[in-house]
Amino acid sequence: MPRLAHDKITWLVYAQLGLWGFFLYGFGPVVPLLRDEQGTSAAVAGLHSTAIAVGAMLGGALFAPVARRVGRGPATWLGLAGVAAGVTAFGALRTLPATLAAVVVIATFGMMVVSGVNVVLTAHHGPAAPAALTEANAACAGMGILAPLVIGSTVGAGLGWRPVMAVEVGLIALVALAALAFRVRLPGTAAPVASSTALVASSAAPAASSSAPAASFAAPAGPATAPAVASRAGRGPLPRAYWIAWFLMAATGSIEVCLSLWTADVLRSHSGLGAGVASAAVAAIVSGMFLGRLVGGRGALRYPPVPLLLVALGTSLAGFAVFWTAPIGWLAVSGLVVLGLGNALHYPLAISIALAVAGPAADKAAGWASYSMAVGFGIAPVALGWVADMVGPHLAFLLLPGFIAAAVLLALRLGRALRSGRTSDTPAPAPVGA
Repeated sequence: MPRLAHDKITWLVYAQLGLWGFFLYGFGPVVPLLRDEQGTSAAVAGLHSTAIAVGAMLGGALFAPVARRVGRGPATWLGLAGVAAGVTAFGALRTLPATLAAVVVIATFGMMVVSGVNVVLTAHHGPAAPAALTEANAACAGMGILAPLVIGSTVGAGLGWRPVMAVEVGLIALVALAALAFRVRLPGTAAPVASSTALVASSAAPAASSSAPAASFAAPAGPATAPAVASRAGRGPLPRAYWIAWFLMAATGSIEVCLSLWTADVLRSHSGLGAGVASAAVAAIVSGMFLGRLVGGRGALRYPPVPLLLVALGTSLAGFAVFWTAPIGWLAVSGLVVLGLGNALHYPLAISIALAVAGPAADKAAGWASYSMAVGFGIAPVALGWVADMVGPHLAFLLLPGFIAAAVLLALRLGRALRSGRTSDTPAPAPVGA
């Protein structure tokens, strides 16, 4: 079983993703308040979610070239600096075009943070990367629980939602100062491709020893040659297994964003909860995700990613069944907790597989992965909303089992691709230093 080492770099990267989670999970409660301030309709206010999708696409396009130029660690810090600037503008500006533009900026740099975290942890932890990514996303969800509480406190105190943006900027500054004080430096260049190959091997052959694949690629690289080799190899096409994982992330992302935007409506219309309680109850999903990622990090060290992902999808389906059929609020909320437990592992496991099969093209793969999230944010909620206008939100939510079924089929297909060694039809990376 691979061992996950919690060193200073790991804790710093967890904190960086948590900073993004603080904004992302606090963004949903802010949109209705912003709608009231700007006097717009719900549909127009929803354009802020579309702005997130646009920014995700831009950030995905920018990360790989920026990382090649300045390194992965500096690119991640640049992303956080951009988030701080965008959040400052978002809190200071009032008009709709200005806030939409600010959200695009925030999401663009936020996706650079996500991409940087993914590739740094994958390169740093090798076969233990699924566990590291799961724990990092637990930190993200944990901050997601905190953000709505801060918003509720400031709104209840008559200060509005804008102080939470100042809190975000302050947290980014605090983490940056801590990194300087403890002299923690993120890796600036791509690591050798060994760790990714080891992870693919452990995913494709669960019965094999976890340490054996890593040992076979353990030759150290000279500092000048490794980045050059990684850069050349990273220009080739991504393997077929990566694109299966890409569509898998789009399907699971659709599940998460639809739940974030429409769950409160179902709780009001079907489970009899009031508007305020229904909005607060959405935190049950994030709480389940937080717990699931804490526990799932240990499971990711013991079990191959694909079977664990199938278990997670089954858990999500069971939680959805409880939530959708529950006639009373407390039972529906219990279903949401179970749903969150399953959802917790969807993204961390899928992105760990995607980056592993990408090998030395991990930077490019991380950038392209953000497009899958943009598909989820930009298309799925619109489709569900269109159906809800015709049949109501409760019946429209039956689209979610369809997304889950699609994810199961893709996960099964991905498992077969890994076992059959189809990732090997891409050119093998040249030996480092050759």
